[in-house]
Amino acid sequence: MSKSRLRQGYTTGTCAQAATKAAMKMLLSGEQIREIQVVLPEGRELMLPVLDIYMQPDSAGDMHYPVSVSCAVKKDSGDDPDVTNGVLVYSRVSRSHMPGIKIDGGEGIGRVTKPGLGQPVGEAAINRVPRRMIEKEVRDALEEAECLQGVRVEISIPEGRRLAAKTFNPRLGIEGGLSVLGTSGIVEPMSEQALIDTIRAEIRVKLAEGRKILVFTPGNYGLDFLKDTYKIEETDIVKCSNYIGQAIDMAAEEGCGGLVLAGHIGKLIKVSGGIMNTHSKWADCRMELFAAAALRAGIEGARAGEFLDCVTTDDALEKCTETERRRIMAQVMKAIEKHLLYRAGEELEIGAVVYSNMRGILGRTENADGLMSAFRSETEKNKTDGAGK
Repeated sequence: MSKSRLRQGYTTGTCAQAATKAAMKMLLSGEQIREIQVVLPEGRELMLPVLDIYMQPDSAGDMHYPVSVSCAVKKDSGDDPDVTNGVLVYSRVSRSHMPGIKIDGGEGIGRVTKPGLGQPVGEAAINRVPRRMIEKEVRDALEEAECLQGVRVEISIPEGRRLAAKTFNPRLGIEGGLSVLGTSGIVEPMSEQALIDTIRAEIRVKLAEGRKILVFTPGNYGLDFLKDTYKIEETDIVKCSNYIGQAIDMAAEEGCGGLVLAGHIGKLIKVSGGIMNTHSKWADCRMELFAAAALRAGIEGARAGEFLDCVTTDDALEKCTETERRRIMAQVMKAIEKHLLYRAGEELEIGAVVYSNMRGILGRTENADGLMSAFRSETEKNKTDGAGK
């Protein structure tokens, strides 16, 4: 049976765009509207309900010439499991004595605290494309009404501060609320692109802090390992999830000089086979790769074949003698290094550290210690420089 197609949704950026367009029409006409049509960055049109309208009359109480209008559009993430699904995104537009269009964030919109996030430090976390679309709606409305007055736009998400704790924003250096996001205006259900974009943003933030060397780990276990073993804080690490190859590509594109990939053997042994997306839906050949490494290590065939019946790499490690373990991991690390160097090319220096929860560090590539030492020196220097400011 074929799967039903997952329903698309629309972004917080689209909500902000639509709420702004509706608020501008009401500001300039003095008449309430209950739905608004917008053209998304990719050209698609959407008709959206307008909610929670408030029109502030002028000093004489004239509702036909309001000084500000606030309204909301409800976020619909479609079938994507998004924490912002159902939130109200507000836009409040106000007449201003200052010329031009000023866009800012209000309640529940985060503030950028680190460079590298596409907006200057201190600005509201309203990304480039949503800003452009919001400004376009204001400009179009002013031109249509032949109005030369300045306008101030304030975007807010009242639930934003609470929901932001469930997002990547605190790791990225966006504090106090959510980001207003969207490049196409549409939410693709279960899209991997949003996570990949977040990884790139983390890379940019770290490099903008003055780093040349980065440390990647796929997940939370790796964060714990790096903290316990190397005393590296979570905020200094890029979590790359399963997208190891794409994360390496992005690091090279963004000008990174070197990186260390640290991960559990159950994840990184896949890299020894050239698998750069380690999600189990793409490949799960852990035991085959472990057995192949055992054969390369000179372990007798029937003995190496026993590893194929193991459920996990930890189980396989337990079946090894200490000598076998060292020989097998030497082959695993050699293969990991070969594939990482191939992926990184000449763009950046790269190394890896592999561990298990039971046995700690199992292996390092030849240059991993040097890169890790340089990374820790950079981290200490950044913190010292930051403390002196």
